[in-house]
Amino acid sequence: MAQLGLIGLGKMGFNMRDRLRGAGHEVIGYDRNPDVTDSTSLEDMVSKLDGPRIVWIMVPAGEPTRQTVAELSNLLSEGDLVIDGGNSKYTDDRINADLLAAKNIGYLDCGVSGGVWGKDNGYGLMVGGAASDVEKAMPIFDALRPDGPREEGFSHAGAVGSGHYAKMIHNGIEYGMMQAFAEGFELLEAAKVVENVPAVIKGWQRGTVVRSWLLDLLVRALDEDPELDDLEGYVEDSGEGRWTLEEAINNAVPAPVISAALFARFASRQEDSAAMRAVAALRNQFGGHAVKKVQ
Repeated sequence: MAQLGLIGLGKMGFNMRDRLRGAGHEVIGYDRNPDVTDSTSLEDMVSKLDGPRIVWIMVPAGEPTRQTVAELSNLLSEGDLVIDGGNSKYTDDRINADLLAAKNIGYLDCGVSGGVWGKDNGYGLMVGGAASDVEKAMPIFDALRPDGPREEGFSHAGAVGSGHYAKMIHNGIEYGMMQAFAEGFELLEAAKVVENVPAVIKGWQRGTVVRSWLLDLLVRALDEDPELDDLEGYVEDSGEGRWTLEEAINNAVPAPVISAALFARFASRQEDSAAMRAVAALRNQFGGHAVKKVQ
């Protein structure tokens, strides 16, 4: 049995705590929400852990994670280990690792995929850092990953930063896959040739080359709302898609599908596009094409 300190008990962290406890591990969590926390503060959580300690961070990327790492650097001891399981940008990992290394505290970055379903299905894990630190945390990783061969749900991607880099690319691919399903759904709806669109998409779940968990989730959504009329077509992006495109540019790698998927999300958030107003004006100017005036 392993012991773990877990910081951040939101949608992901809360379920991860349950999965780890279900596997027989001791988890002492900390969250600012008094209804879910096991500790009153980070200091209180650390005091309840036996050395050498392992502490897993599941808080928002950026400044919240950096502040948490900085605070832990003053609370933990030589030989302890910190794992950042959030969606931090991979360039932050070297900074965090160096800060902790100055006090001989280990650091791993872990990309985590699985969403709210991970509690039951397990989480895909992509880890960066020293092999010795990975080995220390392996009982935790084995409890969190899906059942089956370790290599099919867990990877040691390389040195510090590689885990979050792998997760970033994973999420960029996810953008493209979701956009392809979404465009197919819209085309099926628009053409009117197919009379039962949800039935067609459900029929893709077995035997077809596009069967996937994302497809299963789309079927689930259509079961609840066959035309998705209850939703607005407004989609945020959490950063990984943008970072993936930055890397594509920096490495001169063509990524037209991922870039189009990201830009489609930007378009979904525009109530009135200045660019498309300009296109309408130009078509009217050179070709006399009809335009729609604001009422």
